Amino acid sequence: MSENHNPYVVVLGNEKGGTGKSTAAMHIITSLLRQGYKVGSIDVDARQGTLSRYVENRRLRSEAKPDEHLPLPEHYPVFRSEKSIVEEAQAEDEKNFKEAMEKLAACDYIVVDTPGSDMYLSRLAHSFANTLITPLNDSFIDLDMLARLNPETLEVVRPSTYSEMVWEQKKQRAIRGDRRAIDWIVLRNRLTSVNSRNKEEMRKALENLSKRIGFRLVAGFGERVIFRELFLNGITLLDLREARVAMNISHVAARQELNQLLEMIQIPKQNKKVA
Repeated sequence: MSENHNPYVVVLGNEKGGTGKSTAAMHIITSLLRQGYKVGSIDVDARQGTLSRYVENRRLRSEAKPDEHLPLPEHYPVFRSEKSIVEEAQAEDEKNFKEAMEKLAACDYIVVDTPGSDMYLSRLAHSFANTLITPLNDSFIDLDMLARLNPETLEVVRPSTYSEMVWEQKKQRAIRGDRRAIDWIVLRNRLTSVNSRNKEEMRKALENLSKRIGFRLVAGFGERVIFRELFLNGITLLDLREARVAMNISHVAARQELNQLLEMIQIPKQNKKVA
């Protein structure tokens, strides 16, 4: 990929599962597609394959109902190497990931979904991020992946496992000669509509941590059944009109959350490439 025509890379990452990475990834993909951009997607959590199944569900619906005009990304799953020797496995992982990136070189954006665990393929994907989005359930259990807190004062004692990994991948990026900063965003997901002491303490802890280790804090999605329904149909909140889904209060509230989220993420606009 030439330096002047690299796609902008958005990585969804967190070493904890069940935080809504794939849901956020698919909504970002659809938002960019509906703006007329050419979008590629890579699923390096291919064994679980949530994003891959989401895209496949969307493709099947698009074929069954072409009048809905559901835009699709160019999608590639990347499976983890099964080689037993670590060095060989990592070499194969790197080869496969870079090949997927090369296949998507003509795209304006590439969105990468990563697994909820620590593995070489995930760390490699993080090192290519221009924007890194880390969905985080609004829970101190999930926050423990980012930082160790003093249980009495809730002050940050030190960065934790995932934060240290992100910093390491920033260094790996610099070693490759790419010194551009990673715009790291932590997305508070599954927020409740009820104000509580836990919710306020989470907010304060995350704000303190954001200043210490350098990420932006953004409010994400509430806990809504609609996201499970959307996944099975391969559609997103941005497709409800085209899919002729009757809107209810929950849909409207979720759409408002999504619009606010996309506005806060501020993915830089690309010059659209000519096919």
